[in-house]
Amino acid sequence: MCRNIRVLHNFEPATTDEEVREAALQFVRKVSGSTKPSRANQEAFDRAVDEIAEATRRLLDDLVTKAPPKSREREAIKGRERHEKRMEREVRLRTASA
Repeated sequence: MCRNIRVLHNFEPATTDEEVREAALQFVRKVSGSTKPSRANQEAFDRAVDEIAEATRRLLDDLVTKAPPKSREREAIKGRERHEKRMEREVRLRTASA
């Protein structure tokens, strides 16, 4: 999965429409292979972002869970810890192969 797309379900406070749109934009950028579409493709690109954001919002609104809500701060810490472990692994691999 693209590392820039984050889990949006079950947060307190609830996921905002802006967060949903940002995730949709990241998805469309990844799928299209373009961070900024040409003028000829702008309408299709924007329409895809809108449709994916709408579908994502419906999904999030319909999901049910008994798990306690997640904290954005705690999830950010866990993400940084995962990143640090990945970087440590890469450094070990580079020095082992050198």
